[in-house]
Amino acid sequence: MSKELTIVQATNPKPKPHPDHLGFGKYFTDHMFVMDYHKDNGWYNPRVIPYEPITLDPAAMIFHYGQTVFEGLKAYPTVDNRTLLFRPEKNFERLNRSCERLSIPLIDEEFVLSSLKELIKLDKEWIPTSEGTSLYIRPFIISTETNLRVSPANTYRLIIILSPVGSYYPEGIHPVGINVEKEYTRAVKGGTGTAKTAGNYCAGYKAQASASEQGQAQVLWLDGIEKKYVEEVGSMNVFFKIKGEVVTPELNGSILEGITRMSIIEMLTDWGIPVVERKISIDEVLQSYENNSLEEAFGTGTAAVISPIGELNFEGKQMLINKRNTGQLSKKLYESITGIQTGKLPDPYKWTVEVK
Repeated sequence: MSKELTIVQATNPKPKPHPDHLGFGKYFTDHMFVMDYHKDNGWYNPRVIPYEPITLDPAAMIFHYGQTVFEGLKAYPTVDNRTLLFRPEKNFERLNRSCERLSIPLIDEEFVLSSLKELIKLDKEWIPTSEGTSLYIRPFIISTETNLRVSPANTYRLIIILSPVGSYYPEGIHPVGINVEKEYTRAVKGGTGTAKTAGNYCAGYKAQASASEQGQAQVLWLDGIEKKYVEEVGSMNVFFKIKGEVVTPELNGSILEGITRMSIIEMLTDWGIPVVERKISIDEVLQSYENNSLEEAFGTGTAAVISPIGELNFEGKQMLINKRNTGQLSKKLYESITGIQTGKLPDPYKWTVEVK
C-alpha cells in the first residue's frame, strides 16, 4: 500500500452552520479522506480531497449485496483550543473486526488514524465549541466492483467524512422512553450483530417506527431465539442499576462491543461500584421494577455518550424508572466521561489522543 497521503484543499469553502441548529449528521465539512483497494494492489492512493459526491456503476456490488462496514467516533474541542479524540484506536480495531466478518480486506489501523488526524487538522474550524457539541467522524468502506456475482468484491473504497453535531437525542441528557421489542429480531449469535454494518440498522426501522408511534425514542431488543434476554438498544448498549449493582448484557456473539460501554465498565470498576456482565432477562428487569430495586437504567454509545432511560414499555406495561428523572450515577458517568473527552477533567486512563 502506498503510504504517501495526498492532500488537495477545497477552493470554495462551504458556509458553516449555526451551532445552535446542528442536529445530528446534517452538515458536512469541506474535505474527506478516500482510499481505494484492489485485490492486486492492496489499499492504495490515500488522499484528502474536497467533499464531493461519489460516482458508482449501477452494478456496483454494494448496491446489491450490502458489503459495507462503518464506524463512529468524535473529535472534541478543549478550552485551550486543542482537539481530542476518544480511544480512536479502539474504533479502528473494531472496524477491522467488522471487515473480517463481512469479508472485507483489513486496513492499516495506524495509517488510517494518522490520515484522519490530517483530515481533522484541515477542517479544524468546523469543530463546534458550544456545550454538548462535537465533530462526528464517520469512516466507512463499500464494495465498488461492477459485478453481480454473489461473492466478496475485488475492489473497495474507504471514505471518512466529518460532521459537526449537537445531541443525538433531542432530550440530551434527559431520560428517554424505550419500547421493548418482541416481534422483530435484531441479530442472533453467528450473524452480523457484532459488526457495524448497514443491514443491522435498516432491519430495525420497522420496530423503530412502532416505538415512535408509541411516543418512545428507541427500541430495546431482546435475544433472537427465546425473545427473553435483553441485548441492546438500537443505537446504544444498555445498563441497569439494581440494588446498587450495575448489570449489562454480556457480549454473546450478537451484541455490538461498544467502546463507550467498555469505558463505562472500566470507570465503574475503578470507582469501586459493582458491575457485572451477564444475561439479564426482561422479566428480571420487570420484577426488579415491581419490587422497587431497579434504581436506574441508561444507554451508552458514541453518539449519545450516556442516555438515561426514564421509561420502558413492555407488552403494555409502563415502567417509569427513577420517576423519569436522571439518576445520580448516570449524571456522574456523563459528566466524568464528557469531562475527559473535552479535556475539562484529568484523563487518568490515558483514553484521549490529541490531534496535533
